[in-house]
Amino acid sequence: MHKINSYRRCACKEPKLDSNGAPIVNVDGSIQTRQLGARCPDLNKKKNHGAWYFTIELEADASGRRKRVRRGGFTTKTEAEQEAKKVSDQADKGINVDSNETVEQFLTTWLKSKRGVARHTIRNYRDNTTRFLIPHLGMYKMRDLRLHHLDAMYNAMQEESDQIRRAQEHAEQADRDCAAKKKAWQNAPAKSAERRALRLAWITARRAAQEARRGLRRPAGPATLRLVNNTLSSALRSAVARQLITHNWATLVELPTVKKTKALVWTDERVELWQTTGKRPSPVMVWTPEQTGRFLDLATSHRLYPLWHTLTFLGLRRGEICALRWSEVNLKAGWLRISAQIVKVDGRLHTEQPKADSLRTIPINDVTASLLQAWREKQRLETAAIEDVGGHVNSDLVFTKENGEGYQPDDLTHMFRRLISSFELPPIRLHDLRHGSATLSLLAGNDIKVVQERLGHSHRWITSDTYTSVLPQLIRAEAESTMAVVPRVAHDAWPG
Repeated sequence: MHKINSYRRCACKEPKLDSNGAPIVNVDGSIQTRQLGARCPDLNKKKNHGAWYFTIELEADASGRRKRVRRGGFTTKTEAEQEAKKVSDQADKGINVDSNETVEQFLTTWLKSKRGVARHTIRNYRDNTTRFLIPHLGMYKMRDLRLHHLDAMYNAMQEESDQIRRAQEHAEQADRDCAAKKKAWQNAPAKSAERRALRLAWITARRAAQEARRGLRRPAGPATLRLVNNTLSSALRSAVARQLITHNWATLVELPTVKKTKALVWTDERVELWQTTGKRPSPVMVWTPEQTGRFLDLATSHRLYPLWHTLTFLGLRRGEICALRWSEVNLKAGWLRISAQIVKVDGRLHTEQPKADSLRTIPINDVTASLLQAWREKQRLETAAIEDVGGHVNSDLVFTKENGEGYQPDDLTHMFRRLISSFELPPIRLHDLRHGSATLSLLAGNDIKVVQERLGHSHRWITSDTYTSVLPQLIRAEAESTMAVVPRVAHDAWPG
């Protein structure tokens, strides 16, 4: 049991005296003072004068020196003794109650200790820490951190997000006003006073729209709150292991449910709505087999057609196909191996090994193999032509530019956007080809486990919930098969 001592003291001051009993005067003529502390006579005369403190004497350290914990500012003796009991219990559990390390200091040290973690994971940890955790929690001492501090942070984040959404709505309205005024100016009679006035109105509206957009950030939705809490939970796990705190408070936080975005198929009705309004029904859209076939037919004249074909049917990530090397492709045996990916962190590209579940060997059919073989021959011809004039980049990468230089993931994204725009196809993201690959495989009747292993997912439910969309053909087939199992004497006919 630790020795606990409670006492009361105040901040009242008295003059400092020299050996002769005279006040000590500073150079500027002011008198030096000192606090009376526990010697103040008003402590016994006035009930609420001063504050209560406690000291706890801890066990000696390795050098034999004893440590003493002192805390104060309590209104009553009972409050001081209750807090002293908590601190004593924490010390018994091995918590370093003598540490004054703040949350900011701890998180800074924790980030530096995260060695052997993927670069993009470290980037996410750093972004969450600097943007949210340190501004909201950094001032607290680690030993004082409690659940209500975390709740206050998430409440503040949600309030800030609401403000950002209102600002976004204001900016969108400003954009609409600007577009309307521009259209009115363009439709006004040429060289007229009305046209000049409308042009000035459009310029004013354009400036207002630009000002409304200035400084806008993305709001922190449920997914962001969960990512921030995951970062904090990882850090506090380390703090518990180091005996700085007793509990991982992040595990007790109640956060809003994250609603995953389901991929939708570009049906005729959705395409018509998009053509009319310009709005996509969902951030994640998938082409029908007919739309996919149109894309591939139109892309056959493109230099990188073998790349688009491979992405469409194998569902590789863009960083994986950019890092794919010929040494990992066996066209005779019919397979390729995903063992590396290119990631962009803080504006720099890095080639690194993907997660364990994403390390996989994917079989390829004869059509894909013959396309890749034809691409390899074309690549050799381009290499020979460039080598004659110099400037060729030697690499083992499968997909390269004419000079042998590899592509960046963003290069493929921009190229894909331009292609589907020129083909006048309903818009999808490059990553949505991965969704489409899973959906097409489901339509072909393949087992979800096979698709999971080809896409490199750690769990079957990820493939099922995230990367497969129900195509109209499957809905129709399910409806027909459900009715077919019910025996009927007569056909469905309702006389009305």
